[in-house]
Amino acid sequence: MILLRLYWEFFKVGLFAVGGGLATLPFLYSMGETTGWFGTADVADMLAVSESTPGPIGVNMATYVGFGQMGLPGALVATLGLVTPCFLIILAIAAALHSFRNNKYVDAAFSTLRPASTGLIAAAGWSVFILVLTNVQAFRESGELLRLFRWGSVGLFILLWVLTNLVKPLKKLHPVVFLALAAVAGIVFHMDGA
Repeated sequence: MILLRLYWEFFKVGLFAVGGGLATLPFLYSMGETTGWFGTADVADMLAVSESTPGPIGVNMATYVGFGQMGLPGALVATLGLVTPCFLIILAIAAALHSFRNNKYVDAAFSTLRPASTGLIAAAGWSVFILVLTNVQAFRESGELLRLFRWGSVGLFILLWVLTNLVKPLKKLHPVVFLALAAVAGIVFHMDGA
């Protein structure tokens, strides 16, 4: 029964997550709340794993959740659930591509879908940003403003932003290099989100 639920939940995500893998984040937050399969902090972990492994983010996240629930069969079923709507939609579009190509209604629909998916991605990004760089619980317990931030994470964020945006020779490096360096820093300095 859980395999069927995994398929259905990820089918819905695949059907409505217009804009790629990051657009799945709001749906995953909702899924975690309704199913209890994972929490908000787990979504940040899933995103980190999905970003640092080959393949599309949404597919990697579906595989991660499915594997966590039912092992390999769960991973396969959740991934299949996520990609089925895309596959069916692409088949339908390919069959009718010629008539859709210059359709003003299709063009108008995509004009509004682009900003909507951008908004969903920005909202999800903001949620991950707050989750990773702040520690609201520690702030509430202590009442100290300095405890609100995860200073190690903030420092790493600033360092990587400077290196990838302001240091010209490093701008050309592949993002995997920075992910690997961040993983090493986490191991060396024991940055467990504190």
